[in-house]
Amino acid sequence: MSSFNRRSVILMPLALAACGFAPVYGPGGVAEGVQGSIRVADPKDKNGFDLVERLEERLGRPTAPRFDLAFTITTDVVGVGVTPENAITRFHLKGRVDWSLTARDGSTRVAGGRVDNFTAYSATGSTVAGLAAQEDANLRLMRILADQIVTRLLASAGDWA
Repeated sequence: MSSFNRRSVILMPLALAACGFAPVYGPGGVAEGVQGSIRVADPKDKNGFDLVERLEERLGRPTAPRFDLAFTITTDVVGVGVTPENAITRFHLKGRVDWSLTARDGSTRVAGGRVDNFTAYSATGSTVAGLAAQEDANLRLMRILADQIVTRLLASAGDWA
């Protein structure tokens, strides 16, 4: 017999409220104070463009920016799948973003850090297919890294937003 019952479902929201839990995207949540208030630095390359696009998708385009978000992207491609003929057929794309959020009125740093992750792609098939797979992997990696930045921003937004 399962120990999970209806009483657990009913009491869970009360337990969460008692520990200070508040939904980020709920009414009056910290996400409301962050939406449209962060201006992300202009991208310098395709990876930067993809990162900024995802950040603005999640945080909203800046309407009344109070903060500036600067970032530096570093990527590295590592071959991991090798055939007996020494041809690399699988690659890991590792990425890292160092980011810093500063207030526009005094340039004081309010948040920042480093996020890193990886994705992979296959290079089997034609050259065009390999290049398309690499481009798709770069896009996926930038979206993953942007989502990690947003998560960290929203987790700490109660301190600065």
